[in-house]
Amino acid sequence: MSELIREKLSLPNGHSRLLLHSCCAPCSGEVMEAIQASGIEYSIFFYNPNIHPQKEYTLRKEENMRFAEQHGIPFIDADYDSDNWFERARGMEKEPERGIRCTMCFDMRFERTALYAFEHGFSAITSCLGISRWKDMQQITGCGVRAAAPYPGMVYWDYNWRKQGGSTRMVEISKREHFYQQEYCGCVYSLRDSNLHRKSQGRDLITLGVKYYGDEDDE
Repeated sequence: MSELIREKLSLPNGHSRLLLHSCCAPCSGEVMEAIQASGIEYSIFFYNPNIHPQKEYTLRKEENMRFAEQHGIPFIDADYDSDNWFERARGMEKEPERGIRCTMCFDMRFERTALYAFEHGFSAITSCLGISRWKDMQQITGCGVRAAAPYPGMVYWDYNWRKQGGSTRMVEISKREHFYQQEYCGCVYSLRDSNLHRKSQGRDLITLGVKYYGDEDDE
């Protein structure tokens, strides 16, 4: 494990309870441990109707749930309303990664996160999505701030989880826990584009449920 030391974190503006939107165990592992090490009270909110197919969704959810239980963190399993997601994505099927389809997707997930937070006494929300180098931090933060805005006193915590060695520890924790290593963002269009890229390079198409962090160390 890395010798890098996590900084002591605190929620902005004196907020005390945090709802962490999580997309998967690899992205949330370092975020969870950093929050917990700082003594912040938090729960995980798993709402990701974009993940396709259902087999991939179940893999990611159950692994994230297992890691939460291992740390004694409450895990809120929200609905998999994929039909709603596809309806909102209508007309955006050909949009590129980090484009308006992704903005819609983050908006949808964060809106539900903020609503749950408001209804259950959480004053702050955040997401582990930004720790991934494949994501646009400004895009994610904008969606989070927009989702929190309708609720008086609620804040989106825009902490940069990549800094202070966060991205390095994310990979280290994923290898330590032997997390499932998903090979595309999550939605059917991301899977399509990833496979098209692989095909253009003469590589095998993605096979769900077979690749895990740390496997390459044993080769």
